[in-house]
Amino acid sequence: MVESLLRTDSEIAEIYKRNVNVVYWVCFNYMKNRPDTDDAVSDTFVKMITASPIFENEEHEKAWLIRTATNICKNNLKHWRRKLENLEDYTDSLTSKSGFEIDETLDIVCRLPEKYKTPVYLYYYEGYTSIQIAKMLQKPQSTIRYYLHEARKILKKELGGNFDEK
Repeated sequence: MVESLLRTDSEIAEIYKRNVNVVYWVCFNYMKNRPDTDDAVSDTFVKMITASPIFENEEHEKAWLIRTATNICKNNLKHWRRKLENLEDYTDSLTSKSGFEIDETLDIVCRLPEKYKTPVYLYYYEGYTSIQIAKMLQKPQSTIRYYLHEARKILKKELGGNFDEK
């Protein structure tokens, strides 16, 4: 007898609890406002439920959700009615309603050019290696290392000479 690939409600709840913060952050960096971010986060988890992928481990699970969230956000941004908005207009909404705290460093990270934000967040805040990030974002490893290098230069300039490059 073949075991069902469908997850139980408790399994879905556990996956959600483990990954909602990183999925929310990734979506917010693309969507720039709370309602669109909430929709993208929901769409990401609905996609996981309907696609029912088999995860090798929790890292694979998180990588799949990050990749899916990124794709959903990019698709939403391509829509002809979508207008780009300024992240600074929504920073208060992010901190007051979502439970995220934006310190000075994270605020500067949020103001980085689009291509640098997610790799920097995943590397410094989530602890992924550049190799793992390259796989998640489907970019060459050298590109991710370059993005991190360029972002560090910007962060060093913005934060002053005390920035540790790790």
